[in-house]
Amino acid sequence: MKMTLVVGILLCSCVPQGRSQTSAILSAKSSPAASQSSTFFPHNWIRGYTDFAVAPSHNEPDLGRCMFPQPVTAGGTTSTCTAYARYLFSGYIELQPLGRTTARHFFMFFEPRFSFGRNIPQTTYAASMEPIAYDRSIGIGFQLPRNFELRATQHQVDYLGRYGRPLGPADLRTTGPYGLYSTFSVRWSFGGYGRQGAPSAY
Repeated sequence: MKMTLVVGILLCSCVPQGRSQTSAILSAKSSPAASQSSTFFPHNWIRGYTDFAVAPSHNEPDLGRCMFPQPVTAGGTTSTCTAYARYLFSGYIELQPLGRTTARHFFMFFEPRFSFGRNIPQTTYAASMEPIAYDRSIGIGFQLPRNFELRATQHQVDYLGRYGRPLGPADLRTTGPYGLYSTFSVRWSFGGYGRQGAPSAY
């Protein structure tokens, strides 16, 4: 009788474990099918970040629009050429809407940056959020094995508000940081950077 009781207790304790192991094996076998991406708009097909930065006084980003030092004829503190930013609002967005076939390796990206401020180094420092420039890069990429990417990028800058017209003797009349250009590039990501949100590539 005692032996029957011991055997019964052992069977009861082993059955749940056997079931859990079986379910684990079945789930492991079915996980590749479950993990397959959708054809359109797979998980995390749109991803990116936003960033808002403030430059303290005497550290304002120079957008390359105004002379420094400014000529005496510019008017000193009354100069209209004040393209030294106090605030930068930027971001990065990647779109990878296809989750299957070779097309899943293609993605589009967009990187905008807005500059705000009204400062002249060594002359005037203000907390103004006057818009200065809209700086953006846009392009298309293709994922390669081993975390490599091919990218085609087009960059452009548009001046905002009063910066759309000449701003007096201190105005260099430039086309903004780096101006208008296009590039073809190879990017290599390492240490897992940028891979967490992207659909499985290879």
